[in-house]
Amino acid sequence: MTTPGSENQPPAAGDQGASHGLYSLPSPQDSVEDMRSTAKWTIAAAGSVGAALISGGPLIAAGQVHGTRHALLAGGGLVLTLLGVGLAIWSTSRVLAPRLMTPEALRSSALKGLREMIENEPAQFFGVAGSTVTGLLLHRPAVADLARRAAKETDPAQRARLLRELRRAEDNARRAAPYVRWLLVMGHAWLVKRDLDRALWCTLGGGVLVVAGAVLFFIATGGKGG
Repeated sequence: MTTPGSENQPPAAGDQGASHGLYSLPSPQDSVEDMRSTAKWTIAAAGSVGAALISGGPLIAAGQVHGTRHALLAGGGLVLTLLGVGLAIWSTSRVLAPRLMTPEALRSSALKGLREMIENEPAQFFGVAGSTVTGLLLHRPAVADLARRAAKETDPAQRARLLRELRRAEDNARRAAPYVRWLLVMGHAWLVKRDLDRALWCTLGGGVLVVAGAVLFFIATGGKGG
């Protein structure tokens, strides 16, 4: 059996130097904290706008609503305003939600863009540890498979061969482990960035709803009875 990467073993020292270099780079987790700070400010701003629009002003102006049509317009305006503020807060709060990152998540469609970016220049990201994200994630399953096969093998010669392959696979998995951990952190940051981009567009859409709702409400409260 050929284990991932066993056909071209690089020097161990070179692998260690490359993997240690990962820890000298800024962590993608730092950008997550910055993005979450942005989300908190966005939520605070949306909440302030909502509080200003639906606090005392509408209650005072409600006495100026005359007739069923204007009452419906005023009610619709308030509903649109609440929807706009709620959309902004809900979408932005997703940026703050905790996530569980697993190797399986790295294969998901949500991280397709990240995989393509990495696999365009694999040497810049993995050094000699791998050439694709999927290939890098195969090392640990290969170790588990060889360990199971070696435990069940009764022939001494075959068992010795499997144990040699197992040791090689374990070496490969140790080399790949720092890159897998880095990928999990990078994938987490990528998902937070995707949610923040989506939240910014939703906030813009929510702002449009707020403006539309305010216009309807002021039309209703400024009109004559009817």
